[in-house]
Amino acid sequence: MQCEFIIGGRRIEAAWHGPAPDAAPTFVLLHEGLGCVAMWRDFPAQLADCTGYGVLVYSRPGYGKSDPVPLPRPLTYMHDEAFEILPAVLDQAKIKKAVLLGHSDGASIATIYTGSHQDSRVRALVLMAPHFFCEDISVRSIAAAKEAYENTDLRARLARYHGDNVDVAFWGWNQAWLHPDFRHWNIAEFLPTVRVPMLIIQGHEDQYGTAAQIDLAHTEANCPVEVLYLERCRHSPQVDQPEVALRAIAEFSQRVLTVHEGPAPAASGTSGGVHAF
Repeated sequence: MQCEFIIGGRRIEAAWHGPAPDAAPTFVLLHEGLGCVAMWRDFPAQLADCTGYGVLVYSRPGYGKSDPVPLPRPLTYMHDEAFEILPAVLDQAKIKKAVLLGHSDGASIATIYTGSHQDSRVRALVLMAPHFFCEDISVRSIAAAKEAYENTDLRARLARYHGDNVDVAFWGWNQAWLHPDFRHWNIAEFLPTVRVPMLIIQGHEDQYGTAAQIDLAHTEANCPVEVLYLERCRHSPQVDQPEVALRAIAEFSQRVLTVHEGPAPAASGTSGGVHAF
């Protein structure tokens, strides 16, 4: 079901799959730096089918069919999304019990929000290919994306999803990550104050990040951290290994939400496992 929100005077494109928030928990999906509602493809519907939970997906301002934003984006754009847009979406959607599921930039936004807001509605995090700090591999791949956008059909392919927003979506992300000052970008400060269980899904062949991101989570987080490493998987587990990712997300979320029926408790220590498939 298509829907929309109005936040800060801007229209936010959204879609809902599965039960309403008063009938079941809700996955709130936060897309990657070049993503939008349509780029999740059939993953939200599949997630709703395999869990019985609701799934809310939305395009952040400047992406998909949401209203545009001015360029250049500030280097704090992920913090701004976590502090301003995400809580307004949760409020307007009347979310009652949620799992935040973020991919890439979306995983960073979910981490910033959950580490800075003790929101009892948020019961767990699922982070696919998260960025907690800027790595050399990220900068190299984003520089390569710039070359592809300028010299190949990448712009035309992205325009199928972002329409008139395509340059805003691409350059807002690309110019921020390639700014020299972004090399100091780091959100490790939010990890110790995440108070809900966390599942990290990472591809072994991720071209935008390494296992150093997971190492940092294990070092800094005080919540239970579980990790799923996927073979034959690059930056997008929901594309490269959708069945395995869906099974892991369903098992994790159902286990966590069954155990934690009340408000999410403060975690007493880090635990969890590492799995590879």
